[in-house]
Amino acid sequence: MADSVQFLISGLTIGSIYAIVALGFVTIYSVTKVINLAQGEFVMLGGMIMFSLLKLGIPYLIAFLTTIAMVIVIGWLLERTIVRKAKGADALSLIILTIGAAIFIRGIASMIWGKDSVKVDSFASDEPVYVMGATITPQSIWVMVFMLVIVAGLFLLIEKTMLGKAFRACSVNPVAARLMAVSPKKMSSFSFALSAGLGALAGLVIAPIIFPAYDMGVMLGIKGFSATILGGLGSAPGAVLGGLLLGVIESLGAGFISSGMKDAIAFGFVLMLLLIRPYGLLGEKNVGKGGL
Repeated sequence: MADSVQFLISGLTIGSIYAIVALGFVTIYSVTKVINLAQGEFVMLGGMIMFSLLKLGIPYLIAFLTTIAMVIVIGWLLERTIVRKAKGADALSLIILTIGAAIFIRGIASMIWGKDSVKVDSFASDEPVYVMGATITPQSIWVMVFMLVIVAGLFLLIEKTMLGKAFRACSVNPVAARLMAVSPKKMSSFSFALSAGLGALAGLVIAPIIFPAYDMGVMLGIKGFSATILGGLGSAPGAVLGGLLLGVIESLGAGFISSGMKDAIAFGFVLMLLLIRPYGLLGEKNVGKGGL
């Protein structure tokens, strides 16, 4: 029983990160219909920039906020310099562009921070908390809390603000939104900036648990995208559900079957579910074809 609870807690922790990364994919795809495969690099930058700022002696909270701001700017620049210049290109070309951007960011990161992992201090004490015989670190609790706060914040932003209404309008019908004086280009920039901020938050909260490295974004990006597909491409609730489910399956597979097979088990589960429901758990059969 204690082992099962431990695996479940571990799965919910890493699943929360996958959910945040998946929300970044959904945020961009909803407006631009672009699948940004550089999303994992935003996560990596969150952890690595935080490490550098703390090493310079900058207070934790200021370093935290500065890191988010810097990654948001990087996301905005990615949209302005690459995606917008290639508007009108087919979906495959845009995917290749984002892969190239990811490789470029990863290469710059390896030049700046090297290829060794780094250590980032936890938000609070590392004294573990005991739950039903299982141990959970305070940082793991922070990961899940941040995921819930992000979900609530996105809901309020999208559903309760004029900016959110403009965002949804561009997602549903960009042509009609343009006729109503809503700029799809500005919403595209906003989606990339918001997605980068979400990636930075994911990197910040997970950095004290897994030692960040220049290439950590590769697998996190793949898992986040898998969670997006599992939940349903374009569905924010599906992204959260897919991320949590993927994390739990991975953790249970590692605990009860083999830690060396955890990725194969997780991806195998995704493949089997997609054979049954190709459009994901909460996805629609026909995803809209809007965008820039």
